[in-house]
Amino acid sequence: MKKFEEIKFKIGALKGISAKNIEEHLKLYTGYVNQTNLVLEKIEELSTESEKNIGLLSGLQKRLGFEYNGMRNHEVYFNSLSGNAHSLASESKLKKQISENFGSFEKWLVYFKAIATTRGIGWAMLYYDRKENRLLTTWIDEQHFGQLQDCTLILALDMWEHSFVFDYQPNL
Repeated sequence: MKKFEEIKFKIGALKGISAKNIEEHLKLYTGYVNQTNLVLEKIEELSTESEKNIGLLSGLQKRLGFEYNGMRNHEVYFNSLSGNAHSLASESKLKKQISENFGSFEKWLVYFKAIATTRGIGWAMLYYDRKENRLLTTWIDEQHFGQLQDCTLILALDMWEHSFVFDYQPNL
């Protein structure tokens, strides 16, 4: 079975997020990659006798959604912090689409920040729905509750405490 491999992100100095926080957060991402591989390995092993192992398999299938989406969500998140990050150009296709769908980039940003302050653990996400040619902003509980099917994930903002705990204390 082919295994998922950890992406080595090149994240330079960031304003507002310490190197320590990024370092610890990347370790968590490594855990999602490892757990995804482990769960898939166990599913493959147990599926040779599916009827006998149905209880174990159903639990592993639920776990797979959590681990796999945790891995992929973090890849989108860390990709946005890597390389040559720059401001969104005013004439870019994305900025034009945001303005078209939300009234203006500024209105969308206020909305996105509001979504990001949803109580609980999860993600603020920006998706593109190809079928409708529309952007959608949403909250994803944990890693996997609320993922939008057949949409492309454009922006992922990790709002679990682990993403900021070394730099900011949770607002209780």
